[in-house]
Amino acid sequence: MPLFSREIGIDLGTLNLVIAEGRQLLLQEPTLAAIIVEEMKMVEWGQAAKDMVGRVPESIEVVQPLRNGVIAEYEITENLLRFSIQKVCGTMLIFRPRILITIPCGITSVERRAVHEVGLGTNSREVLLIEQPLAAAIGVDLPISTPSGNMILCLGAGLTQAAVMAMNGLVTSESSQTAGLKLDEAIQSYVRKKYGVIIGLPTAEQIKIRIGSAVHVEQPQQMEIQGQDQVSGLPKPVMLTTDDIVDALQDPLNEIAGIARKVLEKTPPELISDIIDRGVALCGGTSLLRGIDKFLTKSLGIPAYMVDEPTICTALGAAKAITMREVYKRSLLQG
Repeated sequence: MPLFSREIGIDLGTLNLVIAEGRQLLLQEPTLAAIIVEEMKMVEWGQAAKDMVGRVPESIEVVQPLRNGVIAEYEITENLLRFSIQKVCGTMLIFRPRILITIPCGITSVERRAVHEVGLGTNSREVLLIEQPLAAAIGVDLPISTPSGNMILCLGAGLTQAAVMAMNGLVTSESSQTAGLKLDEAIQSYVRKKYGVIIGLPTAEQIKIRIGSAVHVEQPQQMEIQGQDQVSGLPKPVMLTTDDIVDALQDPLNEIAGIARKVLEKTPPELISDIIDRGVALCGGTSLLRGIDKFLTKSLGIPAYMVDEPTICTALGAAKAITMREVYKRSLLQG
């Protein structure tokens, strides 16, 4: 692709930053930065920063600059985004790229403006914004340009977003901070209460990935973990099963289903029939949890299915939308 025509889509997520151009994934890195505390100077970012978690002296801190999908550390986010764009576009650009950044649906004008200004701080020639459920729907080729109803559930790390779309726009949407990180906290709390063992969030995340499930399975898996006994403070091994994790996740999963139900309750009846026929599309990293499609199908009474490339479809949709600005111009936002 010619240098002067570079147009990239960026999914700026709580845990991952994904950059795409056309139908090609260019970069996928953790949204983390390692900084020298006294100087507030960034020394590493992305996977390199993630590898430093728990392994650095007090003078260095690994920071997560986004919380629940919105910017919490402005300067760190700007640096992180600038280095990411330089990695995929090069540092000596004669023609600056045009970028389209995804934002959560329903954020405030102040939060939206912060994302726009962070984009401008990367020295891009134009910065546009698009709501994440819409970008995800474009990325998985849902027929949102028609007057029929399409529903998508974006299950991220910091935010769950449910939206119904038609005619290239959101008809109704809801969001909640009950998302992937809350599932990790639920596992952490369950292990502490049932076994008297304290584990960290990274361990809880690994448990969720390796043996986690939203529904009970015929052949439960097992995993032994090492935690800290909350009485003695000494290391203590615990054997967990898939059934343990299913029990641990029921409350946050019911809250996620409740968000989807709230959107359906606000959706016009004409669009509900379309959604029943087509089902609810699931995307985002949390959609990889085993059995979550079955759980939501049972909870909503509507088929739920996981899309192709669930973790990068939002960035791919943003990359597609920026090349079709005239088609989606009503849905592309400025700061």
